[in-house]
Amino acid sequence: MHEPGNETPSKAEWRTRILRARAELPPEAHAREAAALATAASSIHAETVCAYLPFGTEPGQISLVNALAATGARVLLPVIPDTPGPLDWSEYTGPDALIPGRLRGVLEPSGPRLGTAAVASAQVLLIPALAVDRHGTRLGRGAGYYDRTLTAAPDTARVAVVRAEEVVDHLPAEPHDVPMTAVLTPSGLIQLPRAAAAR
Repeated sequence: MHEPGNETPSKAEWRTRILRARAELPPEAHAREAAALATAASSIHAETVCAYLPFGTEPGQISLVNALAATGARVLLPVIPDTPGPLDWSEYTGPDALIPGRLRGVLEPSGPRLGTAAVASAQVLLIPALAVDRHGTRLGRGAGYYDRTLTAAPDTARVAVVRAEEVVDHLPAEPHDVPMTAVLTPSGLIQLPRAAAAR
C-alpha cells in the first residue's frame, strides 16, 4: 500500500482506498494469501485465543481459525450484539457448528454465549483491520465493536490481521483508539515496539 507524499488522508479516505484494493485482488491471490495467513497463525501459541471468521474481501478464510485450533488453543469467536456495544463470545467447535450471524455474510458459533467478559480469558486477541501503522494504530471499519471490547482485556496481546501491503507508516489516530501490540500478515507475525503499544 503506497502512502501519499505530503497528503494526510482521513480515515474515510484510507478505508475507501483499502477496500478498493481488496476488491480488486483476484480470487486466486486471495486464496494464496489466506493459506499463508493460516500458516503464519500456527505460530501463535496460547491457551485461549479470541479470533474471528474472515468474510468477504477480508484477508484469510476459515483456515485461519482452524490453524489456531490445531495448535490446541481454545478458540473463541465473536457474537455481534443487537445494538452497538462490546462483542459477546462463543467457543469454536468446528465449521459444522457455525450459523449465520446478524450481519450478512458473518458466521457465528451456535454454542452457548460466554458474555462480553470472556475476552479477558484470552492471552491473544486477533482483530480484523483494514490497516495498521508501525505505532500500533489500527484502522477498522468504523463500527466501534472492537474499541468497546478491548477495554475489558487490557493485558491481552492485541494482534491486527491485515495484508502485508496494509502495514503502513502512519494512520490518523483518535484518543479512544486502543493500540495493537502485533500484526499478523501472510508474511508472518510482526511484533510492534513496546513503547508504541503503551502510548
